[in-house]
Amino acid sequence: MIRSLLFVPGDSPRKFASALRTTADALILDLEDSVALPQKAQARQETLAMLRSPEAAEAKKALFVRVNALDTGFTLQDLAAVMPAAPFGVVLPKCSGGPDVATLSHYLDAFEAAAGLPAGQTRILGIATETAASLFGLGTYSRVSPRLWGLMWGGEDLQASLGSTTNQVAGRWTDPYRVARSLCLAGAAAAGVEAIDTVATDIRNLEALTAEALAARRDGFTGKAVIHPSHVDPVNQAFTPTAEEVAWAERVVRAFSEQPNAGVVQMDGKMVDKPHLRAAQRILSARG
Repeated sequence: MIRSLLFVPGDSPRKFASALRTTADALILDLEDSVALPQKAQARQETLAMLRSPEAAEAKKALFVRVNALDTGFTLQDLAAVMPAAPFGVVLPKCSGGPDVATLSHYLDAFEAAAGLPAGQTRILGIATETAASLFGLGTYSRVSPRLWGLMWGGEDLQASLGSTTNQVAGRWTDPYRVARSLCLAGAAAAGVEAIDTVATDIRNLEALTAEALAARRDGFTGKAVIHPSHVDPVNQAFTPTAEEVAWAERVVRAFSEQPNAGVVQMDGKMVDKPHLRAAQRILSARG
């Protein structure tokens, strides 16, 4: 289960070493926004070294690499540099829809073959709401590639694309961004992949972060991206089922196991059906 995904600049071995010591379930080594253009080539080599480091192997975290967007001309160079180290997954920014995932998947086919890696092992996480056009592609991810692991939404680049003066008022997302969030969640559910909530940019406000993470889990997101180590533990806690939730889920699963042919069972005077069973199974899976 991946609850927290911590971004790490791809040109900072020091921050990578620090990130490995956190309880983050996954790290995203970033070759895009956090690396200045003159440093891209060096960052690729440093990211490769980080992926191959003994410390990374010992930490046993899922290691993603965020490459540069398909329209930058840098994507293939990024992949050529890092794929020999077999990252867990590739994060694709500015992902506009299923065709972009298909393109990246074809690239990964070639790089896996060249590196002698098992075909299809590299996952894809698309950041799927960073442009206005991408909002109209959120229904195009179903069955596009078995590599697609998840969809993440983001509001910072979308703000620039929409021309908004802000994306939050009093700590709440404004309407266009709530729409993007909901569409991403629905798109991920329709495609049967993980739904990842966006980062909280107010680093010091852990109370707001916790509320945001709890709301994301409540609505159906399965994890949250973070940009600071202090955010990892609150996010992990928010996305870990409570003891009460686990107890309820175990009772639901047990009730259906005792009546395997039933479509509906009764529990505590209430009717419980197959959607409740699926919810219970999801809770138990998220327990780890």
